Amino acid sequence: MDSIVVKFALPALAALAISTAPAAAVEQNCRFIQAKPEREACYKRQEDELAAKHKPAPAAAENNTLETLRQMRQDDDAVYRSINNICRGC
Repeated sequence: MDSIVVKFALPALAALAISTAPAAAVEQNCRFIQAKPEREACYKRQEDELAAKHKPAPAAAENNTLETLRQMRQDDDAVYRSINNICRGC
């Protein structure tokens, strides 16, 4: 049983270590730049890249929100219809 755990855990840990290393390396590269304007420009680029990653497309997000609300409303209506068919106190 232990060999099975080792067989699957070791590759998973290795993949995790490899996937997190590049992100940390990118952040630390700016720290070692000696010239202040270049270092600040490096930090600004990183900040812009991070903001671009986390910022969803506005039209897609709005459409997705409206569609989600419509789906939730349909689900609620279906639940209310099924509750009305339940006999209370028969």
